[in-house]
Amino acid sequence: MIRAWFITGAPGVGKTTALLKLVDLLKRKGYTLGGIVSREVRRGGVRIGFEMVDLMTEERGTLASKELTKGPRVGSYRVDLESLSKFSKALLRAMRSCDVVVCDEIGPMELMSPDFKRAVRELMDSGKPVIGVIHRKVKDDLVVDIKGRGDVRVVELTFENRNRIVEELGEELLRWLGGDRGG
Repeated sequence: MIRAWFITGAPGVGKTTALLKLVDLLKRKGYTLGGIVSREVRRGGVRIGFEMVDLMTEERGTLASKELTKGPRVGSYRVDLESLSKFSKALLRAMRSCDVVVCDEIGPMELMSPDFKRAVRELMDSGKPVIGVIHRKVKDDLVVDIKGRGDVRVVELTFENRNRIVEELGEELLRWLGGDRGG
């Protein structure tokens, strides 16, 4: 039985937007959601990095930035491992206290953190329903393991299918969760 749904696809196709639509749908139906979402940080119309947002506390922190001087490099960005470690705890907190855990994104930047990888492994083995975004090309062992699990559905988002996919995943998640809670 599927209990984790991940969206994948090309950069810029709207993976995080689709995920946030699912989060909003489930909240409107009365479910509690927690975890992390990644967002671009722009200055003067130019992307300078990425931030993470804790869905339970709305706390924000740096995931990666062109302005950081330390941390591992992914492309032209440096990853803030300390911040990522802190936000990995948001996944574990959501696992303990929410109906559904959100994990955006399991990608090259996040996978630089051993704490993040441990938190995702614990989450995936918890039995808790998960919705998230997973990078489509990363070959990390964790990503290979997740994509190979029998209880995981990975959906490729495209510009053509993105509205239909959100509707389809929303219906599937609500069926799995037991329907509308009257939210």
